[in-house]
Amino acid sequence: MMETSEAEESLAAGRARVQLIQVPFGLGAGRPGEEQGAESIVKAGLVRMIRALGREVSEEQISGMWLRETSGRPFTTAKNLPAVLEMLGLAARRVEQAVEAGTFPLVLGGDRSVSIGAAAGLAKGFEDPGLIWFDAHPGLLTEETSATGCVNELPLSAILGRIPWEVPGLGRIRKEKVVLIGTREVQAEEREWIREQGIACYTMHEIDRMGIQRVIEQAVETAGAGSGGLHVSFAADALDPLEAPGVGSPVPGGLFYREAHFAMELLAETGAVTSMDVTGLNPLLDDQRRTGRLLAGLIASLLGKRIL
Repeated sequence: MMETSEAEESLAAGRARVQLIQVPFGLGAGRPGEEQGAESIVKAGLVRMIRALGREVSEEQISGMWLRETSGRPFTTAKNLPAVLEMLGLAARRVEQAVEAGTFPLVLGGDRSVSIGAAAGLAKGFEDPGLIWFDAHPGLLTEETSATGCVNELPLSAILGRIPWEVPGLGRIRKEKVVLIGTREVQAEEREWIREQGIACYTMHEIDRMGIQRVIEQAVETAGAGSGGLHVSFAADALDPLEAPGVGSPVPGGLFYREAHFAMELLAETGAVTSMDVTGLNPLLDDQRRTGRLLAGLIASLLGKRIL
């Protein structure tokens, strides 16, 4: 079991109230459906689970007049970029406000682009925060290297400032405080950049070799160094598709049920996690809400749920 410092305990105790922020946005993905992900997780009993932990929870939803591009022109910037940038500004501001209010921001997407706003809001609310990134994909493509132009291929590039988007309230996170976990489908340019920049990345190979406990311990040491906030960003495709079929880009060989729950429990024990976002669930591809229920349970584990 990992030790918990007095500072971390104080930080966690001050954020007992959860601010649940739903962002039903799917224009960063290549197909419809992920805009319904937040609703599916909530319908799986999430709010009841949170309240059963003795935590207060407030709910809100971010929305806008977002339209999908319909032209067949070759893209020179990311697809649906005006809508994405509008959403990012709104989400980042709401997360920043939740941090300032002393609550735990829990952001439910939506596609992976929502994670940009969630992490950016934390970066505005905390000085030098860290980020633990659970995803089958690094998300480190750019507008120049993405073959599709979909923003869900380049969210971590945006968070790290590799893409020069100007969005009010969009804070940045330093690469030294970012840790990738569960990575298993990496493009050549992403692999090269990870190596060049020295990004901490624990692929499924490292998880199999080291075990999830050691991976989480090292991830917290890196991303949680210092007194800044610690954000956990969890994409549904970090899970094995046998466990979580409701994703748009399934990749075999991901985290299994018990492994993922243990990771969330270990993170909860640190008392250092100050916010979370969960994205990438496509209920149109799910099987009787299996993925939604699993994600709701993982969130509860991160917030302190235990067997005994």
